[in-house]
Amino acid sequence: MPDRGSNASPVPSWALSSLDLPEGSVVCLDGGLATELESRGFRFETPLWSAQLLIDNAGAVHDSHLAYLEAGARIITSASYQATLQGFAGQGIEPERAREMLLESVRIAKRARDDAKADTGRAALVAASIGPYGAYLADGSEYRGNYGLDADRLEHFHRERIEILDQSGADLLACETVPDYLEACALARILEEISTPSWVSFCCRDDAVLHDGTPVEAAAAIFESIEKVFAIGVNCTAPEHVPSLIGRIRSAVPDKTVVVYPNSGEHYRDGTWTGERAASRWERNCREWIECGARIVGGCCRIGPHEIRQLVRIAEGCYS
Repeated sequence: MPDRGSNASPVPSWALSSLDLPEGSVVCLDGGLATELESRGFRFETPLWSAQLLIDNAGAVHDSHLAYLEAGARIITSASYQATLQGFAGQGIEPERAREMLLESVRIAKRARDDAKADTGRAALVAASIGPYGAYLADGSEYRGNYGLDADRLEHFHRERIEILDQSGADLLACETVPDYLEACALARILEEISTPSWVSFCCRDDAVLHDGTPVEAAAAIFESIEKVFAIGVNCTAPEHVPSLIGRIRSAVPDKTVVVYPNSGEHYRDGTWTGERAASRWERNCREWIECGARIVGGCCRIGPHEIRQLVRIAEGCYS
């Protein structure tokens, strides 16, 4: 594996230029969108999860994006993680309205980005969030993998949504929380054909493998030759597993930027979060991930604006 942090593939120059950041910068992501919405009193009781608010309360989504931008995040992710055409159909929403909701998720994020820039002067990028098949099932399958579907069926599930978001005006696409080798193969087929830059991040059960048991190196290697996939990483994974995973990804795809946005260290079981929250170790963890070679860093479930503000301070200190 590469030495810690040495020769880490940087964030692409097109992204740094858009953000008015110097070469070598670490770029900070937002945290969990649902986490911030929950802190504002919202509860999610349909399979659409936070995407339900695209219908019920777009202003709350905008304000939650704004909270992360005000904390210093330079990339925010749209409220489309669980926004699938199939999921909307299950809630009685017609296909045309569902497509409009996908586009609206990006428009809301872009409005928040523009509002924040008018206030702070900081540029930011909007990533259209693309959750895994397990997020549509809304039964925790993204933490297990092994869906029982072949790559063709998974490609069919993902394709239309990705093609819509490819035309949404998002700066990039974020295929997130991928726990399954066949799902990674399906995504690769689609991402080869689209025009928007993208990253793929895996959900891992330990410091070496995806939830379906695939070595992270094998999953990462699927995307090695796809130029538009500029970054590979992990998200919604326990923080203690991340340093090893960074090294493994860098060894498999040394020319890709590494993106990491772990969760709080708690575990999702039967609709609730249990276990120890690693908040006291957050700053130390962020430093270690950067030292190991991550160049896009943020948080996932149970990570809010407070933690992102701490991360921004650390990133600016490392590369100021």
